Amino acid sequence: MHKDINDILTDIRAILISHGVEHINLKSICSKLKISIGDLQFYFPNDDMLISKLLEFERQAFSNIFNTYNFDDENAIDIMMTVSKELAAKYEYITPSYSSELEELFPKIYANHLKKRQVFIFDKIQINLQKGIKQKMYRSDLSIELISRLYLSRLADMHNYEFFPPEKFSFETLFEVMFDALIRSIATEEGLKYYKKISKKK
Repeated sequence: MHKDINDILTDIRAILISHGVEHINLKSICSKLKISIGDLQFYFPNDDMLISKLLEFERQAFSNIFNTYNFDDENAIDIMMTVSKELAAKYEYITPSYSSELEELFPKIYANHLKKRQVFIFDKIQINLQKGIKQKMYRSDLSIELISRLYLSRLADMHNYEFFPPEKFSFETLFEVMFDALIRSIATEEGLKYYKKISKKK
């Protein structure tokens, strides 16, 4: 009986982060997971397929945010706060060394993954901005595309550890400052009033 592929990917991910990507291959993964090469190749015939599936697994973590929460009747600012916190946490979970090794060793696969991840987040943020404008929470004169691009940039910047050393700036502090600046820059008076109200409840 074959193991669940998500369980295998979770274990493989932990191995790659702990031991590095460069010296890991199907044979060494089998040894660490104590499974046969045949069982592993049932899911991943080669290293490229393994990395492709692993990065697809990473992206699924982002889409799962929208499967977990029901945003249909939510205020756009509440949605933005929940999604931003979840997205930022998912970014934090993807360590820089792990990502840089994958990018160096599997450049085409990683570039395709990065593009798909950015497109997914970009689309979701645009939907939120449109909803917020209709609810009169966000200003109607916003450039939705520009704000969405700036959002992606800020999200990535939060995990630039050279610019924001974790020993000086905690994840919580960076998130709160980033999110506060974003909402204050796009909210209407009504939206800002609502934002201040919910901020006091945190």
